[in-house]
Amino acid sequence: MSSRQSSPLQKLFDKFSDSRDFTISFVLHVILVTLFGTTVLFQAVQEPPDFQCEPSSRFVAATEKAARPPTQEQQLPEQPSIAAPQTGPMRVIETIAPLQPNFRVPQQDIAPISPFPPSGIQVAHITPASRDHLSRQEADDIDAFTKDHNPDGKVPAKGTGIRDREFVFTAYIGQYSGGNWNSTIQQENNKIENGSLPNLLDFMHACSKNKVKTNYQNVQAIRLDSDQLFVGEKETGGPPPFVFMTGTRDFKLSDKEVENLQKYVRLGGAIWGDSSVPGSNSRFDIAFRREMRRVIPDVDKDWEVVPLNHPIFAGAYFPEVKDVPAGLNFYKEPVYALKIHGEIAVLYTANDYGDMWQVGLNDKGQVDLRRNERNSFVAINTVVWGNRETYLRNLTPQALTQTYKFGTNIVIHLLTRWENRTASAL
Repeated sequence: MSSRQSSPLQKLFDKFSDSRDFTISFVLHVILVTLFGTTVLFQAVQEPPDFQCEPSSRFVAATEKAARPPTQEQQLPEQPSIAAPQTGPMRVIETIAPLQPNFRVPQQDIAPISPFPPSGIQVAHITPASRDHLSRQEADDIDAFTKDHNPDGKVPAKGTGIRDREFVFTAYIGQYSGGNWNSTIQQENNKIENGSLPNLLDFMHACSKNKVKTNYQNVQAIRLDSDQLFVGEKETGGPPPFVFMTGTRDFKLSDKEVENLQKYVRLGGAIWGDSSVPGSNSRFDIAFRREMRRVIPDVDKDWEVVPLNHPIFAGAYFPEVKDVPAGLNFYKEPVYALKIHGEIAVLYTANDYGDMWQVGLNDKGQVDLRRNERNSFVAINTVVWGNRETYLRNLTPQALTQTYKFGTNIVIHLLTRWENRTASAL
């Protein structure tokens, strides 16, 4: 017997130490722990977000800024907003709410707004960087394209006011691929009866006492891939000084439409886009800005805010319009432009003036309540007018008058913007 009694723990250890199996097992455990101790055998499954865009929805990119809401004094309870269809069921005007921090949209669903044209598009006559100089040949081409709009000559006599002059022109609704180009007009048997552009041209005709002669009684759609864009109606002013584009949906111009519009704006024409969804970041807003950068892909040009000292405000036909008028539901986004040779080639208003112009005004500045032989309003979309107290706001005669005057300022500027430039070109 040993002189020192071993502890029970020491006896247990001695017993296992004598076992070869224990030693092997211990070594294997050490190796396994070393190799696989930090390996994750099961990964947590992340729940998908509650809302995801379908591949065709073309929603708002996460990098886009949210729409600017109306000012504090104009803030209204959040409600769905509707605008007018041509006929039939009511359509909905959706104002995109600010993005939530955890909102994510699949990037492949969003076509980027790029200054470069997509592959396959031939871009002719690209303006070199920072070249806004107008050559004599370019000036002659523009002068020939736009001269019919002013029967009195291109440069008025000194001291002649803009209201003393006469103009004649034909304007068209742009019919483009995809989307709903006819969202702010009403048609019957494929004839445009009334709506945004007809009512604006009618207002110009009336307030000028027919010095501004327009096709307000016969507004038509024009296919943007058609050669009519360069011919127009000779008896009413030749090629159109501008084409009015509107809608609520995403769209993509065809290659031929892009080619035609590139030629059109470089000859002196203009594109006026007006979103039929008030505020920024609607589907139409994103699509229009993107597609117009295909039309003017020059790397030295981008969208600019039109300042308040621009001729569409200062010294315009209605100089009392000194600021951007509030549009539908009080939205007041800036006016944007893309320029060629320093002059507006594409103008963009995102405040949905077109739906406001579905309510016509008479020569006294009041809502035009005339009816035809079928007892239908001749200048009002009843869906818009009938919902002015529930969903659609800022449709008072005072607000409408401001937008009509502003629209007149824009048109007169588009008619006259090349006069001094072409006269002084070297």
